[in-house]
Amino acid sequence: MTTATITAHAAPSQAEYRRRIRAWTIYDWANSAFATTILAAVLPVYYSQVAGSTLPSAATATAYWSTGLSVSLLISAVFSPILGTISDVMRGKKLFLSVFAGLGILATGLLVLVDTGDWILASILFIFGRIGFNSSLVFYDALLPHVAKEEDRDIVSARGYAMGYLGGGLLLAINILMIQLLPGTWGPRLSFLSVALWWAIFSIPVLRIVPEPEAAAQRAPGVSVVSTSFRRLWETLSDVRQYKDLFKFLLAFLIYNDGIGTIIGVAAIYGAELGFGSVELILALLLVQFVGIPYSLIFGRLPSKSEKRRAFFLAFVLFNLVALPVVGILGARVLPTEWIGGPPTPFADSASAVGQGLYPAGSRSIEYEGAWELLELTPDEVGGEDPLTYSTASQSGARLDFPFNGQKVRIIYSAGPDHGSWGVEIDGVPLLDETTDNPLINGYSETVRYGLTKTFEAEQAGEHVLTLVNLGKVNPESQGSRMAIGSLEVLPPARQSNLVMIIGIIAGVEVIGLALSALLGRPLFSRLVETLDTRRTVILSLAVYAVIAVWGFFLDSVIEFWVLAWMVAVVQGGSQALSRSLFASMSPASKSGEFFGLFGIMEKFSTIFGPLVFVAAVSVFGSSRPAVLSIIAFFIVGGLLLTRVNVEEGRRVARAEDAEFNEEASGIAG
Repeated sequence: MTTATITAHAAPSQAEYRRRIRAWTIYDWANSAFATTILAAVLPVYYSQVAGSTLPSAATATAYWSTGLSVSLLISAVFSPILGTISDVMRGKKLFLSVFAGLGILATGLLVLVDTGDWILASILFIFGRIGFNSSLVFYDALLPHVAKEEDRDIVSARGYAMGYLGGGLLLAINILMIQLLPGTWGPRLSFLSVALWWAIFSIPVLRIVPEPEAAAQRAPGVSVVSTSFRRLWETLSDVRQYKDLFKFLLAFLIYNDGIGTIIGVAAIYGAELGFGSVELILALLLVQFVGIPYSLIFGRLPSKSEKRRAFFLAFVLFNLVALPVVGILGARVLPTEWIGGPPTPFADSASAVGQGLYPAGSRSIEYEGAWELLELTPDEVGGEDPLTYSTASQSGARLDFPFNGQKVRIIYSAGPDHGSWGVEIDGVPLLDETTDNPLINGYSETVRYGLTKTFEAEQAGEHVLTLVNLGKVNPESQGSRMAIGSLEVLPPARQSNLVMIIGIIAGVEVIGLALSALLGRPLFSRLVETLDTRRTVILSLAVYAVIAVWGFFLDSVIEFWVLAWMVAVVQGGSQALSRSLFASMSPASKSGEFFGLFGIMEKFSTIFGPLVFVAAVSVFGSSRPAVLSIIAFFIVGGLLLTRVNVEEGRRVARAEDAEFNEEASGIAG
């Protein structure tokens, strides 16, 4: 004899149906603030520069940050399918959603307490925040089959991603202003608090309005929820052949989503390596956020048979696939370098100054005055892989002169409890902190830290002399007046670009694309668009990503980088939204928590292999260009595997499972 908890839900009215969909999509708006501010833009930098400022080096801070990422992903991946299955059995999807969202919100809000040197607290709060974020998405996604009708899932899923882009982008823009305007560390800290408040407030609709789905399993008397859940999960994993098309999709998704995640993860680092400025990189991130909104909606409607504008949408996507690379490549070769941010001519050595390059502490290009000594440090002492050599001077008045041909010079130095303050001069003119009128380098730190950097800039490019002067023990807490220099680097010339003109060119291309698509979309693409379903639309997005990977190998200008970012915005939201809805269509609604737990595992592990391939390619070729090109393999292999998925068979199996469950449940209820 078995028992079941059955709750019948009458079909909602059209108005109530739309209300539930709005409530569900708003949670994407709510949690995306965590993705943009905490994961991508603000907390990683704050962790390295503030919370981890007492660690031995920036590399150590990065290693600890990466460890926190790995721990949170591993915990989420292990528990997602287990908790998802339990939520099916005990009718608890919204309960688990609220618990994990609450965990993430609380941990994120407490980040406001993190200040200089609080890297342990920051790591703990970040791990709990990331677990809450990742795990809440499992139960949020599991509600999709219960909120949206099968024919509406593509559009609803895409609408959620569009809402996420808008919400995450808006709060990120506000947080960037807060960081610029508020003093000290209060800008980032209050940004973390704003994410928690944003996430909490906009989580209310999904918890209040969307009904809890029925329990989805029968339990024998005296058998616990946990035991039943583990049995169901084991049966599913053991019977892979029954769900073979769904598991084929999961494998394909693991591979191609790894490529997507790698593109997103390395874009800023790759742009910085090519010499693009921080302004261009931050604005490009915001560009993807906001441009992704309409394109997510477009991709959500492409597979819909009831959408009358499908041919127009397909024509517009295909136009972008062709026109954007053409415009970017031609613009980079035809327009003036100072407009499009092309590669400038490197600074060269002259008879009296050194040009672009890195000059170690013992270099003959550096002129010392006073008592200096070379300090040889072992890898164990600096917490790294290679030994380091530092020039050190403890006597007040010791000077270092560095004649260079260029404009910007980066100083690599160390700080510690016995370090003093240093004056900085360019061509004999002292440079002072604009806010305090104090010397620009304070070498004091509670703990020894190597690999710190500071960059100074002359007003014009040309031959200059950078001078560092030991000012002695200016900081009263310092135990000495040591000055320690690892190396000096003459940086490449800054790329010059006109972002207003670049945006104008892209906007003009989009206007032309809209006009041509309106005129020619139906005559040229009406037959082709009828062949599109959700799976083929995802494959179309992977084709665009393949073009992005190839073009990323060649690009070397700001205009190309921005056009490439636009292309990413075209497909990023749509590819992920349709993957979610496609998986939902092949998953039994009665096991949505269980299966979206497995989907969550694939999302977590799809962040592993792409970065490993990228790092391996960089190690082999010594450059990120071949590494970017190597990512194309993920889109090709993932796309080919996706073509082998029989979506209709997968949906048939899911419907049959739900029908069998409903029949058993009706018999028990009767």
